[in-house]
Amino acid sequence: MTNPSGLRRKAHFLGTKIKSLRKRNNLTLEDLSVRCIQVDAEAGPSVSYLSMIENGKRVPSEALMLIVADIFQKDLEWFFDESLEKEEIDTAPSAAIAGMPLEPGFLFSDSLLQLAIPELLAQTGTTGRQFAHLLIRAHQESNRNSFPDLERAAESVGKKQFPMRVENVFAVAKHLGLTIKWFDNSSFKDKGESEKPLSTLVRSFFDAPNVVYLNRELEANPARLKYDLANHIAHKVLHDGDGARAPQVSGGRVSGRRHDADSPNFDSKDILYAWRDFECSYFAAALLAPKTPFRQFLSRESYAIDSADKVELTRTLVMRRMSSVSPYPHWHYFDAYPPGNLRAVYRGNGIPLPWGNMKLVTDPCQHWAVFRMLNSKSNKASAQISILRSGDDKRLYCCESVRSKDAAGNPHVLCAGVDLSPALASQNIDPRETIDAIEASCNANGGSGPIPSQARKQLEGVGKILNIGWIADGAAKDAIIICQRSSNCPRDKHCLGKAPPQLKSQIDDIRASVVGS
Repeated sequence: MTNPSGLRRKAHFLGTKIKSLRKRNNLTLEDLSVRCIQVDAEAGPSVSYLSMIENGKRVPSEALMLIVADIFQKDLEWFFDESLEKEEIDTAPSAAIAGMPLEPGFLFSDSLLQLAIPELLAQTGTTGRQFAHLLIRAHQESNRNSFPDLERAAESVGKKQFPMRVENVFAVAKHLGLTIKWFDNSSFKDKGESEKPLSTLVRSFFDAPNVVYLNRELEANPARLKYDLANHIAHKVLHDGDGARAPQVSGGRVSGRRHDADSPNFDSKDILYAWRDFECSYFAAALLAPKTPFRQFLSRESYAIDSADKVELTRTLVMRRMSSVSPYPHWHYFDAYPPGNLRAVYRGNGIPLPWGNMKLVTDPCQHWAVFRMLNSKSNKASAQISILRSGDDKRLYCCESVRSKDAAGNPHVLCAGVDLSPALASQNIDPRETIDAIEASCNANGGSGPIPSQARKQLEGVGKILNIGWIADGAAKDAIIICQRSSNCPRDKHCLGKAPPQLKSQIDDIRASVVGS
């Protein structure tokens, strides 16, 4: 006869272990249910049944246990050994984005900063748009690209409908009292802020209080048409269509700068326009890809970049949205134009930048995935495992990059990536040992080399747990050592042949010789 108390004890330990794994990987009950159904639609549990398992009220079947073991890359026996793991270590990225304390603190008071910043920007030639983008990026990173108020506002309008077709977005616009008008205007050349003129297309603009003008060029691309209209719906909802915002433009001039402004220096309206562009862009993404259903969609698609085509969304939106909806928090995202201008940046894991987004640097590392893809002719997505040394800190990244064209026809590269070190640490794997093994292989092969079998197995396991398919794709290729600046290349064999000479200031030598005499 079965012992009821033995079953309860067994159920308690199983439930506790499953719950611990789920929470450690930032999954909701609904996320885990979707993952199980993705593996086996017949044996996948409902949310309520999973809850009962975690609370020890049900004992899962062997078929379900095999599914859960596969998702979390655990041996089946692990769930039955009745021993609980210790609390997990903090898996936050090693690079803090909060900055360092500065002294004397009174110099950084609000009143002094408000007086000094406009003068500083004017003297350095920094535009209001450039400054605003730095502030917005810091705001995004400090909030981990999570803005619940904007999400709720979008969901209240779209009712979490997913996917939304073009006619659905037009219906929302009509419900809000927006009038749609069309105009014909093809792209033109505009130097804007780049050295080389780019094709430029005015996609759409808002005319207060309730008219949206759309370029007929958008009709050929439903994904872009939906995004532009959703963007103007955002302005109507968030700002009651007051009209204080920039036209939506692809190409020569970065969206966010007032296009009627000739001054290259600080302009407070530029900051307002840039902020509203960010708000409306985030709202539009949340409207077209509401958090819960889109998160489940990405899970079913294993975060494949080309899954955007299945739901008539741009790849830009899908890759940007990954960092907002993924249960894994350690993401980064770049949108890069040749020869190295960053139009959009998100560094939720504190990844250093390969170049500045306000001006080009003279010695960027050419081994970053975005640089390699900028110089590629292929339009297929490509995954890359990279080791980055930042001071004494070593980091391990995987990214997926793809060449694309904006609405004006200009080529650019989209890159979404994750920091793998926290994922390894959460599985009780020492990231440093894994990184050292991969780095040794890279150095033995001139800077890029095959990933050792044990490290590859670890990365493939992490990829399955995170359900990001392109991590395994990257692990199957050679890993690459990258750096922030090629003048400080960390490879055993310098990527430039030999390291450039470092200029040494004579001031310290003079001081040392005087003090020592």
